[in-house]
Amino acid sequence: MPYESKAQQGRPNISFETRLSKAALSIINPNVIYDPTYKSIPYPKGDVSKNKGVCTDVIIRAYRKLNIDLQKEVHEDMKTNFSKYPNLKKWGMKRTDTNIDHRRVPNLEVFFERKGKKLLVTDKAQDYKTGEIVTWIINGKLPHIGIVTHKKTSDGMRPLLVHNVGSGQVLEDCLFKYKIVGHYQYEK
Repeated sequence: MPYESKAQQGRPNISFETRLSKAALSIINPNVIYDPTYKSIPYPKGDVSKNKGVCTDVIIRAYRKLNIDLQKEVHEDMKTNFSKYPNLKKWGMKRTDTNIDHRRVPNLEVFFERKGKKLLVTDKAQDYKTGEIVTWIINGKLPHIGIVTHKKTSDGMRPLLVHNVGSGQVLEDCLFKYKIVGHYQYEK
């Protein structure tokens, strides 16, 4: 069953985007240890230990709350469209790997563009809406990803995002903290 809080139950008109935002907020945990180590995980619905993760695990876990398994979705698309993904160039892979493919920001960017909607990257906070996905490049080299929530900064000027850049799965005012390189919407 899709994720619904007790307050949401019985309210059929809650948008997918709001449900994704609430799912992201429900997994906030500053005690999650940032651990990019390669791990073997079950397939489908595999996950690394709940007390560990990286930025992509925020996205994966939030979508799982809505019964969308990005591990399975990304794998199925990559099986038939492997050359469209950056694996060959970036990691030298010759085939898919259900343990890691969905946990790589560049792969999620390709998947969201192919299966969802690529949105404009702007410097206007109002262009980033609840339930959208933002990707960044940190220090010119580190890909990063987060979910735009319905929560706003205290001045109401910017949306807050759930992400993990090393301080756990947190809600922060980070939209323009790094260089935005991608902006997506994905609803299965």
